[in-house]
Amino acid sequence: MAPMVLALILGWWLVAASRAQQLPRPSLSLHPSQGVSLGDNVTLRCHLPLPAAWVWLHREGRWSCVKYSDKKQDTTEFSFLSASQDQAGTYLFQYQVSESGNISVMSDPVELVLTDRSLLPPHISLHPEERVGTGTNVTIRCWNKDYGAAFLLHKDGRSAPIQRLVPDDVGAISFTLFGVTPADSGTYRCSYRPKNFSFLSSPLGDSVTLEVTPTPAPPGAELVSRENLVVAVVRGCAAALIFGLGVFFVIDARSLWIRRDESLGGEGI
Repeated sequence: MAPMVLALILGWWLVAASRAQQLPRPSLSLHPSQGVSLGDNVTLRCHLPLPAAWVWLHREGRWSCVKYSDKKQDTTEFSFLSASQDQAGTYLFQYQVSESGNISVMSDPVELVLTDRSLLPPHISLHPEERVGTGTNVTIRCWNKDYGAAFLLHKDGRSAPIQRLVPDDVGAISFTLFGVTPADSGTYRCSYRPKNFSFLSSPLGDSVTLEVTPTPAPPGAELVSRENLVVAVVRGCAAALIFGLGVFFVIDARSLWIRRDESLGGEGI
């Protein structure tokens, strides 16, 4: 009996998988996309590539929610009023087409991280401070006295954190930017995730500003560069002259041989 049940389950799974492959993958977005605090309103928007009858929103490891979709709409929304800690997590969704009954694959995951304003923001420091030359290694240190299982480094203008590290000793971490360039210039801040609360975040802390300047050429480098250019031009001209002379001598020698052969031929007659 057990093997038969297993075969039926496997067969159903294979059919569902083959059907899912025939449908375009949907996408999921979060609104607002960042800076959502506990108690804020937040919306998960499901983008449908095809008209769908049913939409399933899944919270990873917890629960699913199903919603009927109007065939005329290309999006379906799930909204949380006054978002709570229990609603933070990773979300995915899939849809079912009414005509065929086919079910799509899951969308890419979206994380709903809620900021807890009751947490103290972390501190930050920059070394070397402020202005550095291209190629310098820069260290940004973040710390907090009481919390911090994981620290995240944010750069203004970027929607997602640029680095995430878990400290060896609870409370402090150092982020290193190796061989910085002018593109690394900007304002940086830190946040942290409390231990055992992966989807709760502290507020962003104070900021530091990094300015990366192009490294100036060493003294005399421009003169050396000009001298190298002159040498290269002279060498090129000399090579061209030698090549031209070689071609001239070859042609001249060939013409001499031709005249000589003609002269010998005339004497023979």
